[in-house]
Amino acid sequence: MDRAPAPEEPAPQEPAPASAAPEAPPLRPRHRLTAWAAGLLLLVPAVVAGCRALDTDAVTPVPQLLSFLPWLSVPAALGVLLAALARRRALAFTAVVVLVATAWSALPYMPQTVTAYGGLPLARVRVLAANVEFGQATESLIGTIRRERPQLVFVSECDHVCGHALTSTFTAELPHHASVDSGGSAGSVLLSAYPLSDEGVIPAVMGMPGATAEIAGRAVRVQLAHPMPPLPGQVDVWERELGRLRKAAAERPTTTPLLLAGDFNASQDHHAFRAVLRAGHVQDAARTARTSRTPTWPTEGPLPPYVQIDHVLVSDHFSVAAVRFPALPGSDHRAVLADLDLRSQR
Repeated sequence: MDRAPAPEEPAPQEPAPASAAPEAPPLRPRHRLTAWAAGLLLLVPAVVAGCRALDTDAVTPVPQLLSFLPWLSVPAALGVLLAALARRRALAFTAVVVLVATAWSALPYMPQTVTAYGGLPLARVRVLAANVEFGQATESLIGTIRRERPQLVFVSECDHVCGHALTSTFTAELPHHASVDSGGSAGSVLLSAYPLSDEGVIPAVMGMPGATAEIAGRAVRVQLAHPMPPLPGQVDVWERELGRLRKAAAERPTTTPLLLAGDFNASQDHHAFRAVLRAGHVQDAARTARTSRTPTWPTEGPLPPYVQIDHVLVSDHFSVAAVRFPALPGSDHRAVLADLDLRSQR
């Protein structure tokens, strides 16, 4: 008797492949363009804020771009917006990090490097620092001096005509002076109501005279600052001349008060400028007066003023009462006017 054929066993089925993770949808052309635009907007803020965080001026074009640091928050914010519109999470996260770093870097430098003496005030000293742009703003400066009556005036880019006009006009109010007599931007003069001695000049392309003033019976070192600007090809000169100012401030006796004022061609965002503060144990009077982001340059041209490069730096023998920035018609700088109290040691 024939046996019925055994039923065929079903062929073993291959296990279904594990479902792969869903791939990110490809960028649409419009989103791709938006993402590229976001990346380009973030590039400069990222590099400049990174150099600021690393405490370096790096190389051209970073020293020049550091002058724009607070304003770089604008392209960084636009980068965040475009990254969000492009719907790329990684790019959006990076954009937010860059924006936060740029905004943080633009805060006034902290902490203050020194604390002023708590002794009694010996004298109120009004200091005026002004760049007269090749002597063109000499008449404006004369009017400002007559109106504000400072006891110390630091004048940069004061040529022969400017120097003669200032020293001859204020023979009674500011009879003492130290100067570098030269033409164009190389000339500088320091006018003083106080007797001056130990006059000297820090070597530089543009004049940086200094002296010791006798104020309320104390010897106070006063020094004009005017290093070369950090132009492409001249950044090393700028760093070297700021380094000489740093050395002069650091090597003075710590018991000697110091006033260091002028056109530094550097902002609080430049490492070379902050190095002067640290080494010389001085502080920016504008920082103490909470005006450290008031722009002083350029006051001429298509752009509004966007950076503070004119400063009055003081040692801890002074306390700061007020700082203002008078306009100086004829110059591309605003002046700096600081009211300071020279204090006794406890």
